[in-house]
Amino acid sequence: MKVIENSIIPPKGFAGINPFGVLFVRKGVVVSERMIRHEAIHTEQMKDLLFVPFYLVYVIEWLVKLLFYASKAYRNVSFEREAYANDNDVNYLSIRKRFSFLKYM
Repeated sequence: MKVIENSIIPPKGFAGINPFGVLFVRKGVVVSERMIRHEAIHTEQMKDLLFVPFYLVYVIEWLVKLLFYASKAYRNVSFEREAYANDNDVNYLSIRKRFSFLKYM
């Protein structure tokens, strides 16, 4: 995964963002192996949904979760739930099945 460190993307308050499989991190952020795995899981999710639909589903699900979880909506989005549940597992990407995020909905 290509990692680009800069002071513009992502916005302040975020450590990193992964648009289309390229990880942008704020200057000074320590990029751990766990962070790389987390974002690599998102990249696989993007591939599952052919990229653009991933972002549409993500935003729609986040908006729905806002109604139920308010400030915890982000962590309850299925894509995030899968990534956080498995970002410590160094073997997860090698055994992950397509559309695995569905079981976290």
